[in-house]
Amino acid sequence: MRAVSHSLSLIKKMNPTFPERVEAPPKLAAQAYSHLRTLILGRHILGGTGLSEARLALELNVSRTPMREALVRLAGEGLLEKTTNNVYRVRSVSIPEFFECMEVREVLECYAVEKAIAVATDDDLNMLLTELKSLPPSTADDLEHWQFDNRFHSFFASTANNQSLAQAIQKERVVARLFRISSSFHRQVESDEEHIAIIEAVIKRDVSSARKAMRFHLQNLQNDAKREIANQTFRRPLN
Repeated sequence: MRAVSHSLSLIKKMNPTFPERVEAPPKLAAQAYSHLRTLILGRHILGGTGLSEARLALELNVSRTPMREALVRLAGEGLLEKTTNNVYRVRSVSIPEFFECMEVREVLECYAVEKAIAVATDDDLNMLLTELKSLPPSTADDLEHWQFDNRFHSFFASTANNQSLAQAIQKERVVARLFRISSSFHRQVESDEEHIAIIEAVIKRDVSSARKAMRFHLQNLQNDAKREIANQTFRRPLN
């Protein structure tokens, strides 16, 4: 398990501004949850990193009760897991689990984009396209791109007014993100181009092209991950 001091130094670096402890615990718990979630999904805390409830509470100037609530909430989302020693750590996603979740995403997200075509407005689609094209150049610290990516992949199910579908997609996206934060896998430029192709197909109301573009995008993510995994295996020193 990685030392908790690593995560604490990152928390200092991010300069969170928490109020005094007189705030109501639910509000403090929500703030702690939001801050830690951003750090995890922003690839600042790697899979397997231990998180000490007591030390996190001290660092963020909150009592242990709201911190415990934040950690329980993150665990409920699948971002954290509790060890046999009752310590939380960022969940590590295995290679098989990643590819299983991507297979599920293909089914769910191709269905979502098909359903959204009938109800998505041109204004909403053009706004999404404009936001995508205005993103700054991608870097290794791709939180801004990931946040857009999250809105993009949630957009179609939400637009189709199917919250169960949106929640299922979000659950699988968390698994995929956890896999990526523990690897050097990074293909943001290609993803942006594939997102544009999906949006343009939806604007044209072309169901077949939209489904193909979404499947192409999700399969490319898997193919690039396979190449990265193969390269890591190839570079592994011989015993």
